[in-house]
Amino acid sequence: MELKAGFYIGNYQAEQHKDGIAFIQDEISKKTFVFKYNCPIIEHNLLFNKKIIRTLAAQIFFMETTFDFEKPIADLLLQIEKVNQVEDKTKVDMSATLSELQGKLEETRKEIYSNLTGWQKVQMSRHPDRPQTLDYISMICEDFIELYGDRNIKDDKAIVGGLATIHGQTIMVIGHQKGKNTKERQYRNFGMANPEGYRKALRLMKMAEKFGKPVVCFIDTMGAYPGLEAEERGQGEAIARNLLEMSVLKVPIICIIVGEGASGGALGIGIGDKVYMLEHTWYSVISPESCSSILWRSWDYKEKAAECLKLTSENMYGNGLIDGVIPEPLGGAHRDPAKMAETVKEQLIKDIAELSKKSIDKLVSERIEKFCAMGVVVE
Repeated sequence: MELKAGFYIGNYQAEQHKDGIAFIQDEISKKTFVFKYNCPIIEHNLLFNKKIIRTLAAQIFFMETTFDFEKPIADLLLQIEKVNQVEDKTKVDMSATLSELQGKLEETRKEIYSNLTGWQKVQMSRHPDRPQTLDYISMICEDFIELYGDRNIKDDKAIVGGLATIHGQTIMVIGHQKGKNTKERQYRNFGMANPEGYRKALRLMKMAEKFGKPVVCFIDTMGAYPGLEAEERGQGEAIARNLLEMSVLKVPIICIIVGEGASGGALGIGIGDKVYMLEHTWYSVISPESCSSILWRSWDYKEKAAECLKLTSENMYGNGLIDGVIPEPLGGAHRDPAKMAETVKEQLIKDIAELSKKSIDKLVSERIEKFCAMGVVVE
């Protein structure tokens, strides 16, 4: 929703209603929070003023914070709020203290988010507010026509795809969609595709090849669906077929891991001329929890497993398994989705222009050579 009245405190816009309802909107994420005046978050019957908005803004951050390693940031925000309250109450100029705390807050944020462990990056990639495929399509593309079904079984909602336009260039965009809430996640099967999902993706890629349009894949899945019915319909064959066909597809393919990149579920749409990872994502043959349960018969060692798997974007780029790392806004893609989408768009425009200049034979041969060289050890 758009707030038309009220005032601003930092990134937050506030609007007061006569019926005892307060609306607080984060101007960056455009998320709106609704509070009653007498709710537990603020004291009973207080007037709706800037002090209360600051308190609510701090509470919003606490509600959105889901990770233990972000606690130092939350503590500093609380200190800033207390100083603001003292300044309002005593009318003493606290600008020097506030400036010092703001500087410390900025330094703390940079320190925390630039030194995340493997497990912490796994947590970041699973943040419920992280942009997903349809979010990127809506922010990056001028238009989008979704296409459905594999022409064999049904339409798999875990994978979305269709024709879109980016910077005047028609592309075929395909990606996993996990869902934003419980109902949508069930509808999307939590982003875990069945065989028909990968066959739908292949059908769209073949359509793109027929009309000479580049393919863009957004990867974000905890894995292909492991159910009995999926195996009965040929889950392994569907993924293997995609690997084969994508290796020789006669149009440019750009793949971006925007969240989780787990196992064959990610590889099923992950063969490309350019493969990128966002800064706080992971890409591995197995999740840290599953690795821990296999090796140590317990999930308690998931942090150790995450480090051993070398699954972060920096690890993958260092090992030559991806073509680059796309930086995220400070605090993660979910803190500023619009900025994240703009960065991804710039990368896509650049790569599409570059890859479109290559001949088909060179494009395909370089793609095959790139993946065949992975894992080769020269003594």
